[in-house]
Amino acid sequence: MSNPRILLIGPPGAGKGTQSKRIVETYGVEHITTGDALRANKDMETDYGKPREYMDKGELVPDPVVNEIVVAALEDADGFVLDGYPRNMSQAEYLDEQTDLDIVALLDVGREELVTRLTGRRVDPETGENYHVEYDMPAEEEIRDRLEQRDDDTEEVVKDRLDVYDENTKPLIEFYEDRGLLARLDGEQAPDDVWHDLRLAIEDAQTDT
Repeated sequence: MSNPRILLIGPPGAGKGTQSKRIVETYGVEHITTGDALRANKDMETDYGKPREYMDKGELVPDPVVNEIVVAALEDADGFVLDGYPRNMSQAEYLDEQTDLDIVALLDVGREELVTRLTGRRVDPETGENYHVEYDMPAEEEIRDRLEQRDDDTEEVVKDRLDVYDENTKPLIEFYEDRGLLARLDGEQAPDDVWHDLRLAIEDAQTDT
């Protein structure tokens, strides 16, 4: 599959960003996220106004605006990996009408592991580099001493984010399973092992098309 059209879904902390980078490097496709698409097209005219009108006020950009922005990005891409969209059934149904996906890969990770991953993340305020208190701490004591936890990585906020995922995004699993597009992957494995399984799933999807 030289130019696959891939959707990665999974809860916050499942590793979608890590695996998206590997897909881009291996297949040469575009990595499309909702945030990047909106930032790159703040002034794009849609039937519901410009994204900037909502973003500058700190308001949630409505689904119809997000839909138009993301689909415009897909039209310009020769193959893609979608990460973070669709987030709900309304977006999924719109996407289904606009483009064909080759595979929907679900990175399956248990809630307890997700909480551990997300609450353990730390950021270096000087460089922006991310670390983890259990899995990936810097060797230099000076760097370790200045690491900070992001506001959205506290346990209370993390659990709220996971609840939102369960409510809005989990129904997409059944939606794509019914279409025969879903590949379930064990996201609790080491990243290299997840990538091995993901690549096999992409190749299987190529064989089936």
